[in-house]
Amino acid sequence: MSVTSGAESAEPLEVWIDQDLCTGDGICVQYAPEVFELDIDGLAYVKDGDDELRQEPGAAVPVPLTILQDVVDSAKECPGECIHVRRVSDRVEVFGPEAD
Repeated sequence: MSVTSGAESAEPLEVWIDQDLCTGDGICVQYAPEVFELDIDGLAYVKDGDDELRQEPGAAVPVPLTILQDVVDSAKECPGECIHVRRVSDRVEVFGPEAD
């Protein structure tokens, strides 16, 4: 599914990582270093435009449209299946392990 098809692309999206499932492979960082970063504990976290890691469980950051495809690819390729992309409006997951 292309990220440009469907209603998902018209709405603001956010992304979060379930650190309990993160394997620390860093694939997400390779795809979208603007949004993902590995911390000293070896796990991936999301970060906002200020480059501050959001380490609270379930912390989410906006997905910039300019790198939406990279974030979606990260979710698809993640071996831990721990990256969740959801609509901001209703928090429904559109890409990731719980997406329909």
